[in-house]
Amino acid sequence: MMNILILEDDIYLAQKVSLKLQDDGYNVNHYASVTEVDNQKLYDTILLSTNISVGETNEIVAKYHKSTIILLVSYISDATVTKPLKAGADDYVLKPFSISELLRKIKHYEEFKNLEKKNKALENYMNFLFQSTSENIVLPSTFPYLIETNDQKEADKIVFELAKKLGKEILFVSLMKEFKFDFSNSKEKLIYIYDLHNVKNSSKELLLKNIKNYDVVLCSLDNVDNFPYEKTTIKKELRTTQNDTILTINEYVKLMVLNFQHTYPDTELSKKLGISRKSLWEKRKKFGIEKDK
Repeated sequence: MMNILILEDDIYLAQKVSLKLQDDGYNVNHYASVTEVDNQKLYDTILLSTNISVGETNEIVAKYHKSTIILLVSYISDATVTKPLKAGADDYVLKPFSISELLRKIKHYEEFKNLEKKNKALENYMNFLFQSTSENIVLPSTFPYLIETNDQKEADKIVFELAKKLGKEILFVSLMKEFKFDFSNSKEKLIYIYDLHNVKNSSKELLLKNIKNYDVVLCSLDNVDNFPYEKTTIKKELRTTQNDTILTINEYVKLMVLNFQHTYPDTELSKKLGISRKSLWEKRKKFGIEKDK
């Protein structure tokens, strides 16, 4: 439950706003002066009347800079609006104001702060996920763009950094699931085709024609010959185990199936392992590996 502080010397106004906020599920504290405020309590949002002195306004803005601060203003001036906003306040409403408008602003900043937290959590996760990838990456300047790599995380990192730079949403496309993808509604997005290695050579020409005028990054775990656009190749020395133990044939097959069954169809996976599809099915059954759907 969000904690809201109302710092307002107009008791009638403060009570009216407080009752509405409580009805909407907020925990509300109201004080008429700065000296009454419980300094040990944390507040998500502060409704700050500029009727209090300039010094006290600046004190509250500085102390609660991590909170959302909305000024309750009787008139607009440098002292009541401009300087507090520059000092760190987020917004203001001009008295008399609609409580529904004030509530809309509170909810807007509440959603904004929640998005900030989610984005920060995602950024931390991405940094953790990509900590084993190359530090110096080169972002493409033209599209379509191909990344040939034996470690897909290398391509993933480039795509995420590129999306951040361009301010675009990433559209993930699997050719294994939807080869006849309609790109016409994706002009404003960064399209990431992460499994080009699943496309037969006879189908690649049509695909490359369809993506010609779009911001597309492709990833292939195999070498792609005669690619007509810009590409880069990133090859890493991969370790299949956390130590230098030599695996048995069965251990190796099991590890490869677990790691790559989501990347290659059975026909391609069995070919790369040098076994038949029937043998692949038998080894899945023997190892107790469920096939990805």
